[in-house]
Amino acid sequence: MKASPLQIPDVVVFQPTVFSDDRGYFFESFNERKFSELVGHAPVFVQDNQSRSVKGVLRGLHYQIANPQGKLIRVLEGEIFDVAVDLRKSSPTFGQWVGAHLSSNEQNQIWIPEGFAHGFLVTSSHAVVAYKTTDYWSPEHERYLLWNDPAVGIEWPLTSEPLLSSKDQQALPLSRAETY
Repeated sequence: MKASPLQIPDVVVFQPTVFSDDRGYFFESFNERKFSELVGHAPVFVQDNQSRSVKGVLRGLHYQIANPQGKLIRVLEGEIFDVAVDLRKSSPTFGQWVGAHLSSNEQNQIWIPEGFAHGFLVTSSHAVVAYKTTDYWSPEHERYLLWNDPAVGIEWPLTSEPLLSSKDQQALPLSRAETY
């Protein structure tokens, strides 16, 4: 497994070693020992989530102000552009974003630690996304950061207006958002 830290080095893209032959393929999607060696600690994952979305759906940017979640995200079908925004006030990268293309063809994953807002845009006809979290979903603590806040400046690979949930349509800009 190869780990590639992004411009915010706490956010890491993982590329597994895939073994392929005429029968198909095999790879380890998670190995706690290797993961902890690569990121410096072994998070405890307590929940797995999965979603299916059509092209143009933008989910996010979501975070929990209490019970923050670290997330290990991968794509089972299709392709997405995945984004993390640093909401840690004490961080030198506060308010900055990083993004990575994830796809079922590449089998890559992204680790987003606690303290970040997370979102993704579906860039293929559809995508099935699965992710592990380090804490449970806490609806009363969930918050929404505006996906197109000019102060953050995310460069989404959009071809048209994204499809948003009603919650995401009412998200707050960074200047008004609760942060860590």
